[in-house]
Amino acid sequence: MLEQHAGLLPHTKSFPNLIVVGWREWVCMPALGVDRIKAKIDTGARTSSLHAFDIEVIKHRGKEIVRFKVHPLQRQSRKIIVCQADLYDERIVRSSSGHSSLRPVIMTQLQVGPCFWDMELTLTNRDKMGFRMLIGRQAIRKHLLVHPGKSFILGTRRPRKGEGS
Repeated sequence: MLEQHAGLLPHTKSFPNLIVVGWREWVCMPALGVDRIKAKIDTGARTSSLHAFDIEVIKHRGKEIVRFKVHPLQRQSRKIIVCQADLYDERIVRSSSGHSSLRPVIMTQLQVGPCFWDMELTLTNRDKMGFRMLIGRQAIRKHLLVHPGKSFILGTRRPRKGEGS
């Protein structure tokens, strides 16, 4: 069976430690309390971004902290997760439309399937975008191999009843 799909799964020999994912997958960010969010795995994007609103940077015990809210489910604004993380950096990021903006950057743990790793994540309003989260190539390097013709290879972890899609 593996031989039949060797052309579709080059990781079997060349990339034994990488997880194969589709161009969109359900992922988690446990440290932020986000137990599932549909993410676009975008090898064309350098950085990763999360839809966030009511973003505020505050000083707490000598450290800069970012407080923000997240709507984790697409086309749904009822569920709100209030998050907090250390401010890792602030960067000017150019969007796919060419608009540049200064964004707060946090470091958080990402879970994709059974694997966890830390990633840099910019916070911005992605309300008008197709996905609430975009995972760029810096975050997937050395962890994931993207199959551009597939979606939800790791499973269709659909939201529970009443949570939207």
